[in-house]
Amino acid sequence: MRRRLTRLFGLRAKVLLVALVLLAIPWVGYDYVKEMERLLRAGQEQNLVATARAIATALHDRPQLLQLRAPRPGAEGADNPASSDEGGAQRVVTGTRAASEEIGQIIKGLGRAESRIWAVDRKLNLLAIAGSLKQESAAARAAEPEGALAALTRLLRPISAHLLKRPSADFDDALPESAIAGGREVASALGGVPAWRWRNTPDGRAVVLSAAHPIWSGEEVVGAVVVEETTNAILTLSNRALEQLVTVTLVAFAIGALTLLAFASRLSVRLRRLRNEAEAAIDSQGRVHQLIAGSRAQDEIGDLSRSFSTVLARLAQYNAYLEKMAGRLSHELRTPIAVVRSSLDNLKLQELPEDARVYMERANDGLKRLDTILTRMTEATRLEQTLRQSERERFDARLVLEGCVNGYASAYPQRRFELRLAPEPAPLEGSPELFAQMLDKLAANAVDFSRGEEPVRVALEQQKEQLQISMSNAGPPLPVDMQGRLFQSMVSVRAQTGGAPHLGLGLYIARLIAEFHGGRISAANRDDGSGVIFTLRFPLRTVQG
Repeated sequence: MRRRLTRLFGLRAKVLLVALVLLAIPWVGYDYVKEMERLLRAGQEQNLVATARAIATALHDRPQLLQLRAPRPGAEGADNPASSDEGGAQRVVTGTRAASEEIGQIIKGLGRAESRIWAVDRKLNLLAIAGSLKQESAAARAAEPEGALAALTRLLRPISAHLLKRPSADFDDALPESAIAGGREVASALGGVPAWRWRNTPDGRAVVLSAAHPIWSGEEVVGAVVVEETTNAILTLSNRALEQLVTVTLVAFAIGALTLLAFASRLSVRLRRLRNEAEAAIDSQGRVHQLIAGSRAQDEIGDLSRSFSTVLARLAQYNAYLEKMAGRLSHELRTPIAVVRSSLDNLKLQELPEDARVYMERANDGLKRLDTILTRMTEATRLEQTLRQSERERFDARLVLEGCVNGYASAYPQRRFELRLAPEPAPLEGSPELFAQMLDKLAANAVDFSRGEEPVRVALEQQKEQLQISMSNAGPPLPVDMQGRLFQSMVSVRAQTGGAPHLGLGLYIARLIAEFHGGRISAANRDDGSGVIFTLRFPLRTVQG
């Protein structure tokens, strides 16, 4: 579980989270492009107002272009009313057509290719109109840039197409009556104040900017000029900038993420290698059997690796000292024990008072206990050396278990053993003698703690993935705080009495032998609490070798 969490929240995952900081690049870029778009719109507003002002200036103080007066009385044709009315109407029509054409020429000459310009009089009559909103602007006609970035931008355009709103050239550019009669900018201009307004086309596919400026005749406003443009040119430029932003962001994010991922993977591999070396350096008994070479890298991980190597070297020296101490202690104590034993033997030959003989017997019992302790300490030390030097062979654990249990009938006549074997062979690789010694330790422990008439039950069975040997006895349950420490050295749950000393080495030796054969040993209370069951498990891959 901890390893899964380590992988989930490992260095690579954290670095990928850090890489998300790169997402600030598109956010800042998008904000910049939108600010640029706002500035371009503000510039477009000022340009259109300036264009409308220039056209209106050309029409200032020229009322004959905007309004034709009726003929004055006494003028030519006044004597004949009929002929006067007919001739006057003809001159009005002719004059209006000529004025409209002249206004159109002025508008056309001062207008811009991508604009539509129209003029109205104070009665909101449309006097002239020129240009088209659908004319493609110079910015839109500009060829796309060339180069690797532009090519990549075109390649990624299907992605950016889902994020951007494309300007539409297919929209309704008709001039609605509401734009003339209900336009706020037109009303403001006829009131003498230049103004502009943003509005949608009738079909809603484009946004139009209208700028209106008053036409003056002296101190009187006689009409207004309106200049219109769509925002397609600005939207095109904004889209190109955003497309390049998307491209640069994706490229930067990919390069940054891959670089950080590679860096994190390298760190992860080095740390995992260091972890594996540290775990492999110490075996299950706490011995250092393999030192870490130590990395030559001059970074913090290399320094940590070298520190681990130094610590393990010192720990190996200390372990070697501890391993040799039991043998040295046994050797050093043998001589004074022999001296004490010989002295006691000599005292037995002497005439001693009865009370002195009592003390001599106590001293002799204590000497025997001390000799037993040294013998068992020597046994554990020799076993550890034997396990490192023993040659492995193939043997049938079923036959060894059957032979041992048959022998326990004579070794422990006060306790019955019940054996249940699997029908198929149970091949193992190791040492049959050591395997039998392990079973002897478990059997001795079971006999010592058995209570009542229930036999010690021994079973061997092959499960799907492992070989399992169990030994169960009725008796007192294990203390909860001892179940995890029971197989450690010098740990015992027996009450110390005046009998044979118990150093807690029997189950420790059983664990060493089980691990030598590739297995593991565990102890647990029975489900009903009536006793204890010891279980040996050997993986199937070891069994099938």
